[in-house]
Amino acid sequence: MRQTTWFFDLDNTLHNASHQVFGALNVAMTDYIVRHVGVERDEAHRLRALYWHRYGATLLGLQRHHGVGAAHFLHETHSLPALDTHTHAHDLSALKRLPGRKILLTNAPEAYARRVLALLGMTRCFEAVIAVEQMRMFGQLRPKPDARMFRHLLARLKLKAGDCVLVEDTLIHQKSAHGLGMQTVWMQRWLRGAAYPGLLKRPAYVDRRITRISALL
Repeated sequence: MRQTTWFFDLDNTLHNASHQVFGALNVAMTDYIVRHVGVERDEAHRLRALYWHRYGATLLGLQRHHGVGAAHFLHETHSLPALDTHTHAHDLSALKRLPGRKILLTNAPEAYARRVLALLGMTRCFEAVIAVEQMRMFGQLRPKPDARMFRHLLARLKLKAGDCVLVEDTLIHQKSAHGLGMQTVWMQRWLRGAAYPGLLKRPAYVDRRITRISALL
């Protein structure tokens, strides 16, 4: 019998990052750009958003245009001493009962991802954590939605795309995975309408939409 491998995103998929985490991260990244790129705060805010939309990650734009070091950026912006988040008991129970292999796949740094999993009580639910540090190819970071990273990951884990499911809140990541033959699930529980104006519409590259983990059972 073929086994399903589930790739779960972290922020706004397993917990509500919009409530506290994303705001704190945006402030930390803007502060970082002010300090290390040497621009005024309004310009730092513009660059942070611009690079996120253009490259899928603010870090990639800072590396490409300003020579910022990935490890330094990730450490300073994701330390978040006041980090606090939680999950609902039924989400944790559903994740534990979900059959198949479960792997966390996140564009966040590993230390942050493991902190969040510990706060959620989900550490033992995942056999592996694949964070942004592990998405390096030919000396360059290739985080989601880079199709080359997905191909490399499937080959490294000896997985067939059709046996894999990506559970995500970010559509562009799902579009890339679906193009390689992976199944896609759009977690909409903590999305805000402003981020996706046509929120009720399911794009062709999304196989399912859910608002709770138990819907996967």
